[in-house]
This record gives sequence, C-alpha cells and structure tokens, in this order.
Amino acid sequence: MASLITHPVVPVAIAIAAGKKQIHYKLLLIGIFASMLPDADVIAFRFGIPYGHMLGHRGLSHSLVFAALFAAAIAYLNAFQGHRLKVFLFVFAATASHGVLDALTTGGKGVGFFIPFTGERYFFSLRPIEVSPLTAREFFTGRGLAILASEIKAVWLPCAIVAIGGYSLRRIKARA
Repeated sequence: MASLITHPVVPVAIAIAAGKKQIHYKLLLIGIFASMLPDADVIAFRFGIPYGHMLGHRGLSHSLVFAALFAAAIAYLNAFQGHRLKVFLFVFAATASHGVLDALTTGGKGVGFFIPFTGERYFFSLRPIEVSPLTAREFFTGRGLAILASEIKAVWLPCAIVAIGGYSLRRIKARA
C-alpha cells in the first residue's frame, strides 16, 4: 500500500486546485478521512480473514462500489443539501484514490476495484511506489525513507503540480 502519510495528499491537492469556495475545510477533512478509510480493512487480519478474501486487505473497502456508497452516504447528509453532486464527486475521488495509489505499488496481491462483482485483484502496469509495511514501526526504518522517496516522486510531485496549476488558473480567472 501507499503509506497513510501519502493517501491524504490527493484530496488536499484537489482541494487546493478547486479552492475554498468549492471544497470547504470541513469537506476537506472528510476527504482526508475518506482517503485513508479503506485501510481500516487491516482489522480483518485480527478476525482471521485472509488477505485474498473479499473482506480482506485491498478487498471490498478498496472497491469502486465502496467509494461510491461511502460518497453517496456523505453527500446525502443534511449539511450538504444543495451541494450533493460536488460532495459526492469529491468524496468519491478521495476514497477511490486510495485503491488507485495501492494499485501503483510494488507489492501485495492487487486491488479489488470491482468487488463484489468479481473477486479479481488488479495492479497497474506502471508501479512506481514502493509498497509500505502495514505497521508504523516498520515504516520508521531505512526502508521507510525509500518508500517515502518513491511516494514523493510518484504522488506528491504530481499532486503539487495539480494543486499549483488549479490555484494558478483560479488566480488568472479572478484577475480577468
């Protein structure tokens, strides 16, 4: 998996690119939570659910169905009346980005993007992100620094370009 440090970079970049008028800080916090939520599936290990099971790691909680259902649930909260589509799209993107980043890693058994329709797991052919360990203790080693370096190159820099580009476009439009 990409590290929990990196998953929130995607919704933060989207929020910066879109601006505060589109992505209010409360919605951003929900997006950050949504970007990390799929990894709650690691609790399945404690219940004896194997990695490759539909409910195992990188299974249902990493699927597009889960992302859509979670985004719909958030979008239909009373606080988001009048902004439901925007909220749905942002939360869906934040949640789905988790599986996308995991499919770019060098390890694991793939991501169940289409669970429950198929149990097949997927990786992208381009896999520039070093797989992160499942424990924080293992992350704070020399290997952890190598993982973070791969994430900075593959995720943080492209997200910075999106954030700066969107911010710049908004500034140019505001001046015109």
